[in-house]
Amino acid sequence: MRELVYYAAVSLDGRIAGPGGEFDFFFAPLADEERSAAYNAWVDARFPEATPTAGRAAAGLQDVPNARFDTVVMGLGTYRAAYDHGIESPYAHLRQYVVSTTLGPVSAPEVTVVGGDPVGLVRGLKAQDSGLDIWLCGGGRLAGALLPEIDRLVLKAYPVLAGTGVPLVEGGFDPGLFEVRDRQVFDNGVSVTEYARV
Repeated sequence: MRELVYYAAVSLDGRIAGPGGEFDFFFAPLADEERSAAYNAWVDARFPEATPTAGRAAAGLQDVPNARFDTVVMGLGTYRAAYDHGIESPYAHLRQYVVSTTLGPVSAPEVTVVGGDPVGLVRGLKAQDSGLDIWLCGGGRLAGALLPEIDRLVLKAYPVLAGTGVPLVEGGFDPGLFEVRDRQVFDNGVSVTEYARV
């Protein structure tokens, strides 16, 4: 069965974006290209499809097949990072679902806007007979709504404190136990940990 994997960058204090949706503060640890080379190579090898379509050629990934995901689910806040810059299909190499009650249909045929019931959407995607895993790209509110459906977490923890902003998971108290399946620590201070639901 396909799994829902929440793959996200997170600050040391559990933020996936600033209060205005900022995410550029995650790039500071990557500024030292030499110290970030191993990290970039590791991420590109395991999650090449997580690079937006517009950046795949520059990263040498234009002909690299999807390794982990063939579908991405995101909330409107996450989608707006591209949409507000005129990019309707940020991950054209994936099936894209945007969960929003306020965004109407978009013209990009590979993007489906879902007006409600993200749990039903994800359960339907998981039940499909074939396909790779489903990437939950963000944001925190959508992750909170989908918390019972998250099978794995892959968290790229950056050595930065945000102070405030969008939490990794937004919503009510609903503890779920996960166990570490893999952890990598890189010279640039970023650690990547994969957790599986117990």
